[in-house]
Amino acid sequence: MAKEDPPHSPAPRIRASDKDRDAVLGVITDAVSNGRLDPEETAERQDEAISAKYLDELLPLIVDLPEGHELYRTLQRQTGGGTTAGTSLARSAGPASLAPMAEPGSAKPMNSVAIMSGRELDVPAGTAEVTTYSLMGGDNIDLCDVMGPGVTVSLTSYSMMAGHDIYVPPGVRVRDDTINIMAGNEIRGSAKGDGSNGTLVLKCVSFMAGHDVHLAKGYRAKDQGQLE
Repeated sequence: MAKEDPPHSPAPRIRASDKDRDAVLGVITDAVSNGRLDPEETAERQDEAISAKYLDELLPLIVDLPEGHELYRTLQRQTGGGTTAGTSLARSAGPASLAPMAEPGSAKPMNSVAIMSGRELDVPAGTAEVTTYSLMGGDNIDLCDVMGPGVTVSLTSYSMMAGHDIYVPPGVRVRDDTINIMAGNEIRGSAKGDGSNGTLVLKCVSFMAGHDVHLAKGYRAKDQGQLE
């Protein structure tokens, strides 16, 4: 009679260090500053981070926060993946909030004209190209829905005595390929991401004009009324 294989023993749980707990608390703090957590959620996650004994108890606290994407991956590798079923904040096994909402390029290119005026321009998921024309005006351009890992969005703008305010989520790398005459763009320090959440390419021709790129406070910043 063939012998049955002995059942595999579960992988041992890895205890969390003070450095691990501090790193998670740092992610929570960054998420609060970006408008992702309300006071009750913040206090709950901070309490669980401080009391966590094992690394797998820390994973659910940052799984849905883009600010914790890299830390989540690091902790997950150490634990062998997964989270504890008994954790009150247990969620999906991966940071789905960083996945693009639609296939890049699946939406048609977007165009906008602003002459002595401007509007709220929400770029839908899947859009790869945005072209704007502005004279003594400018739009508020929200890119929160369209960005994601592997996504590249090209924003081409022809502006005279005008400019746009452009809002991006965390992790977006901004590449400035513009031509400016008595003009220029400002990319806020907080908006300079590492590319983990996509790339925005500015292809602008500006005369006495310029555009500002801001970090949006909240993934749907316009809904929360919290723009930097």
